[in-house]
Amino acid sequence: MIGTGRERSLRTRNRSAAALALAVAFAAGSFSGCARNKLTTTDISVSFNDVAGKDVSLKLPCSNNCTAADLKGKVVLVNFWATWCDPCRAEIPSLIEFQKQYADKGFTLLGIAMDDDGAKVVQPFVNKTKFDVNGAQSTMNYPIVIGSDSVADKFGGLIGYPTSVLLTRDGKIVKRIIGPVSPEDFQQIRNLLGS
Repeated sequence: MIGTGRERSLRTRNRSAAALALAVAFAAGSFSGCARNKLTTTDISVSFNDVAGKDVSLKLPCSNNCTAADLKGKVVLVNFWATWCDPCRAEIPSLIEFQKQYADKGFTLLGIAMDDDGAKVVQPFVNKTKFDVNGAQSTMNYPIVIGSDSVADKFGGLIGYPTSVLLTRDGKIVKRIIGPVSPEDFQQIRNLLGS
């Protein structure tokens, strides 16, 4: 989006306020009945650029050429997030830890950054921002691509960040998670992995 510095500042403040309101609503439990539901859409074909500008494509259900990140045959958690989103930043350490623990068991996380300024904001954040993961400092250890509203629409649209979509090994969508990934969600992923 193009705008003046003041307009961008207002958008950022409004997004931060919306993210905070969503986080408070989740903490209060007001989304417990509708936040985690199944999607019926399974035919998705999208193209992204990763933070280095390289083309990445994703087709669901996965076929012979699923994605440049080679998601075929893996349980995948697609995580929509933004660098300015405090609840997103708060959940990143648990995502880093889960990726580290289960990557060799057939799991991968795919982070879709939804920042308006794209790679020029996301790449430095991904490369330099360190998170406390069990007392150790770590950068994000999973693939990050640059998203857009049209990409989000293909996954059912977004009402807030973070939003995640869980895919089975054969590329079928089984769950949509609005808000941070919960311990129960992580357990469902373990179950899909057979762990």
